Amino acid sequence: MAALSEFVSVHVGEDRPGVGTLALSRPPTNAMTRQVYREIGQAAAEVAGREDIAAVIVFGGHEIFSAGDDMPQLRTLTASEAESWIRVRRDAVDAIAAIPKPTVAAITGYALGAGLGLALAADWRVSGDNVRFGATEILAGLVPDGGGLARLTRTVGASRAKELVYSGRFFDAEEALALGLIDDMVAPDGVYDAAAAWAGRFVDGPPYALAAAKAGIDDIFELTPAERLAAERRRYLEVFAANLSSQR
Repeated sequence: MAALSEFVSVHVGEDRPGVGTLALSRPPTNAMTRQVYREIGQAAAEVAGREDIAAVIVFGGHEIFSAGDDMPQLRTLTASEAESWIRVRRDAVDAIAAIPKPTVAAITGYALGAGLGLALAADWRVSGDNVRFGATEILAGLVPDGGGLARLTRTVGASRAKELVYSGRFFDAEEALALGLIDDMVAPDGVYDAAAAWAGRFVDGPPYALAAAKAGIDDIFELTPAERLAAERRRYLEVFAANLSSQR
């Protein structure tokens, strides 16, 4: 468990060696604050650096993934404090996206607003068939953070993203699956096990190669073609050298 964490923990079960769970627990809705975001960032750094963790489940518990930002607390902030909130939120979500290992969001109950943005930072998403989703920020007179908008648009396309963000409407797991926001839909009680089964596929994979593959795919959206080619070449040589060294 990350040091001094109140709401976010990391654990590895004896029955699933190599699969780490980054668990968010702030009842009743896992609403996120600056403290929660800081703890998410700390936990992401922990799972990234632990050699006993090869793949990661991001989990909000069996009742709810996250209802998004803690709006009553957010409403009390000054403009400069809100800027700090935005920064730590972006850092936390980017830290999840940057974990150099396969990641899966196990989604239960609700994934709304920034909670949906957090789920989109994972490589893969599995949801209960009763989950409700929504890019709901506009209902509070706000907009998703830039990173959340980019990941949503990347996933569903510009027209769909605009409709979801403009309306802030709730939608169900079947629509989320059709839109590509989730990759699998299971019975509510089977969400964590389905996520663990996906993560378990990569436990014995070559960690350097998996990290390089993940970074290379993500670079498609982040870098210019020339920058991407240079990064791909560098990562290939690093993986080749690591693989060669391990065989000696």
